Amino acid sequence: MQDLYIALVHHPILNKQGAVVTTSVTNFDLHDLSRNSQTYGIKKYFVVTPSETQINMVNYIRDYWHNGYGSDYNPYRKEAFEVLEVAKNIEDTCLTIANLSGSHPLLIATTAKLHEKSVGYGFVSDLLASGNQPVLLIFGTGHGLVPEFFEKVDYTLKPIMGAGDYNHLPVRSAVAITLDRLVGK
Repeated sequence: MQDLYIALVHHPILNKQGAVVTTSVTNFDLHDLSRNSQTYGIKKYFVVTPSETQINMVNYIRDYWHNGYGSDYNPYRKEAFEVLEVAKNIEDTCLTIANLSGSHPLLIATTAKLHEKSVGYGFVSDLLASGNQPVLLIFGTGHGLVPEFFEKVDYTLKPIMGAGDYNHLPVRSAVAITLDRLVGK
């Protein structure tokens, strides 16, 4: 199995006006990305937010489905939530991955635009197949990761391109498409 992790980053994120913000964690993202992660063999799905209120909310929802009434009501959801973790920032996320895997991950950000560090899906699939180093695939929320974030990453994944000029997929769709292209059968 590949040593692949994903992170959904809520800060630092751009809003419509280009200001740096912390976006809201949504219940749909927790459920759907946990299910996507289990489906595609992701080691851990990290929700990255500095907000203590949002961290508490994520923990509450995860615990409800993992330990509470929800765990008996829907065992599939319990299994999906086993991969969900919360972290305050990408540095803490990387430390957790290093502790789990024994080495620091390669950081690969996603974006709706081509970037000077852009690589294709085949390149990333080959990295995963080599098994030399864990990979953290980073997804932004809102209107994307701040430009400075890309200075910290090793690569960016080429954007998903649709049929026309419009290119602002919901993150849940982008994650599903990306994981299927990288590790789907």
